[in-house]
Amino acid sequence: MSETMTGATTEEIVIDQVFPHSPELIWKALTSSELIARWLMTPNGFEAVEGRHFTFQTTPAGAWDGVIHCQVLEVRPHRRFAFSWKGGHEGNVGYGSKLDTVVTWTLADDPAGARVRVVHSGFRLPVNETAFRNMGEGWKKVVPKLRATLEAPPH
Repeated sequence: MSETMTGATTEEIVIDQVFPHSPELIWKALTSSELIARWLMTPNGFEAVEGRHFTFQTTPAGAWDGVIHCQVLEVRPHRRFAFSWKGGHEGNVGYGSKLDTVVTWTLADDPAGARVRVVHSGFRLPVNETAFRNMGEGWKKVVPKLRATLEAPPH
């Protein structure tokens, strides 16, 4: 957590789990549009290439159209994948407030398979309190969906 002169703080959501899968298999689920759509949302324009812009569509609120604007920031195959996650509108309070965050996935070898760590950082409190709370609960559901996607038979 960091503080600024205004008294606002910055928070992050961290989920760290061991999956019984190889980093290579998990990487495929993290970087394939078809697979991302199964465990998160359907990405539009996605490619796992640094600098690539893509979007997700979620429920609009107030002055916000529900579009989450993302850009791939880092691609280290089978190890690290990061992208920006921006949305909301400065006129909104609560759900749909202006958000400028980063999602970072880190994979590490583990005797049981692979350690999967997702960090969603950059939530400015109190402005992003609703997003921080909702997405904190959301990531707790998304990570098991990622695991279930890995265990499902291919389509």
